[in-house]
Amino acid sequence: MTEQTNSGRRRKVPFFLTGALVVLVLGGAGLGYASYKKLDHNIQGVDINAQLGTQRPVDVDDGSMDILVLGSDSRSGDNGAYGRDEGGARSDTAMVVHVHEGHKRASVVSIPRDTLITRPDCTDAHGAGVPGRNRAMFNTAYEVGGPACAVKTVEAMSGIRMDHYIEVDFTGFKEIVDELGGVGITTTRPIKDDDSHLDLAPGPHTLDGEQALGLVRTRKGVGDGSDLGRIQLQQAFIKALVEQVKGVGVLTDPAKLLGLADAVTRAITPDSELDSVQELTGFARGLSGIDAGSVHMVTLPVAYDRIDPNRVVPLERQSAQLWKALKDDLPVPASVTEDTAAGAAGGVVR
Repeated sequence: MTEQTNSGRRRKVPFFLTGALVVLVLGGAGLGYASYKKLDHNIQGVDINAQLGTQRPVDVDDGSMDILVLGSDSRSGDNGAYGRDEGGARSDTAMVVHVHEGHKRASVVSIPRDTLITRPDCTDAHGAGVPGRNRAMFNTAYEVGGPACAVKTVEAMSGIRMDHYIEVDFTGFKEIVDELGGVGITTTRPIKDDDSHLDLAPGPHTLDGEQALGLVRTRKGVGDGSDLGRIQLQQAFIKALVEQVKGVGVLTDPAKLLGLADAVTRAITPDSELDSVQELTGFARGLSGIDAGSVHMVTLPVAYDRIDPNRVVPLERQSAQLWKALKDDLPVPASVTEDTAAGAAGGVVR
C-alpha cells in the first residue's frame, strides 16, 4: 500500500482503510465478550516509545497527529510467494499520515522504498545497536532495526514526531480482500508479472486476495518497472478497496462481521497505545470525520539518483517545503510536486 499524488488525493490508504474497517466491524455491531477477547488476542503491539527513548522531535500539542503506516512482509512466510527480497522482512510501503487539527482533513506522504537516505543509528527490538549508514535504501531501516528504526528514520528525515505506528501485513491484507468477497477494478492495459502471479487482460476484474496482493506488489507488470509506478497502482487499488468497504453489508451478517474483524486485527501491528480493540476503535472513531475528498496524497519529492538510476533521492528544496507544511499543520503546497520523478503506471487501473 504507498504513493504519489492521485490527482490531488490518493483515496484512502491502508491506514484509513484499517480505520474504516475497525469502526465498521468492531464498533458497529454487538460482538460478544468471547469475540472481543479473541480479537484482543490477535492484536500484537510494539512499544515504539520505549525503544526510542527521549531523543526525538518535540511532541507538538496542536491538535494534529502524525502516523507512520508501513506495509510489510514480516509476519507470515506466505509472503515469500510474492517475490520477497532476500535478506529478511522489509517495508514495501511507507506512508506518513498527517491528520490536521480538527481531524477533518489529512495529508498523506508516500515514501518510495528505494529512496536513498541517511539512516540514523538505531537499536533493534533485542536491544542490539544498529549503526547508521549514508545512502541506505529507506526500507532497510525496517529490515535491520524493525519498526522503531523505521520510525526513527522517518523522524530524522522529517523532523516530525510520529504519534502512532501501524503496520499492515501483506498476507493479512490478502485475507481482508477475501473476506470482503474481492475488489472490483478495471485495467486499461494488460498487466502480466510472473513474479507477482498476475495475468490481467484489459477490462473489468474482481480481484481475490492473492491477485490483489500481486497487484499492489508488482513492479515489472506495468510502466517503467519502478517503485514510483507501483505506488500509482497501489493508490488506484486502494481507491477501489475503499469503495468496496463502503458498500459491504457486514452489519447485517454476523458471520461476515466476525470473519472480517478477525482478518483486520490479525493483519495489523500497531504501537502499544493502540494494541487493544478498545484503544484501536476509539482511535479510528476519532478519524471518522475524514472522507475521501478531504485526503491529499503526495509522494515524497524525489529525483532519480545520478550514480544509481535504480534508486531515487529526496529533492532538498521540495522536501523541506513538504515537511515544513506538515509541521505547521498547513496544506502541502503544489510546488512540492513540481519537477519530481514520477512513475509510468498512472491510469492503468481504475
